[in-house]
Amino acid sequence: MWLINTTTLKLESVVDSKQHKFAILSHTWGDGEVTFQDIQDLAVARGKPGVSKIEATCKIARNARQLKYAWIDACCIDKTSSAELSEAINSMFAWYSDAEVCLVWLSDLEPMPCRASLKDQMETLATALRKCRWFTRGWTLQELIAPRRMEFFDREWTFVGAKADLHSVLSATTGIEASVLSDCSRLRYVPVARRMSWAANRKTTRIEDEAYCLLGIFGINMPLIYGEGQKAFLRLQEEIARESNDLSLFVWQRQRGNAVNTMPKLSGIFAESPVDFLTCATIKRQDDQFHNDHEFAITNNGLRI
Repeated sequence: MWLINTTTLKLESVVDSKQHKFAILSHTWGDGEVTFQDIQDLAVARGKPGVSKIEATCKIARNARQLKYAWIDACCIDKTSSAELSEAINSMFAWYSDAEVCLVWLSDLEPMPCRASLKDQMETLATALRKCRWFTRGWTLQELIAPRRMEFFDREWTFVGAKADLHSVLSATTGIEASVLSDCSRLRYVPVARRMSWAANRKTTRIEDEAYCLLGIFGINMPLIYGEGQKAFLRLQEEIARESNDLSLFVWQRQRGNAVNTMPKLSGIFAESPVDFLTCATIKRQDDQFHNDHEFAITNNGLRI
């Protein structure tokens, strides 16, 4: 794992993330991001627009949190190494959980105007957050759930609020239970289908990342094969089926556009995409409806229950 020294802005290699205190950045990518190769030469890095978020992250981590290190995905992963990229993606949920604080930079959130009451301020903030691109991206789902401590900043890096104080707003915006937002260990009590529904309206640049961005949500580790397309999401579901006896994995409904597809279509037992779980947002554990002692297995003839 590579960490940025918040004083020198140089990368340092560490073996165990749990042995070091660091801040971690959650953001949406834009033009001119500083890459792993760029940051080897600070003169090159400072010539790119993305350096401003690195400097801001390090400044807050160093001055406000007295942290020696920070981690930012754009420049702390050598994406030219498939092995390093695979390790990072499979470890990312743990890294966000291990971080002392996650700083969320909402690049499209305008500074909040002052309001007469706290209620008015929260309503204004809730409306503004729903419009932020950060809440529409696949990768930021686990970045919202995993951290123990999270702080939100607007486009000018002005502090907006902490996750602990915004549970109701964040829950209403994302559909994720406040109990999960406050303690990611409670993920295991949420049916698989409901967890999938959280990603139904989120987008990723590459189709494979629809699956890869959910690995931490389900506690799954698997090899990355960019170029496999929708097979990545099928592999994810197969891995979930091996690890869990949660039958809600199979209650998805095929979606087409904005409407449920009612036309018959030959398909397997697995969904094609997280969007097929769109209608599963209200599924709850009830009398162990989906979590029971019945074993099931995927065979060459299909599902055996």
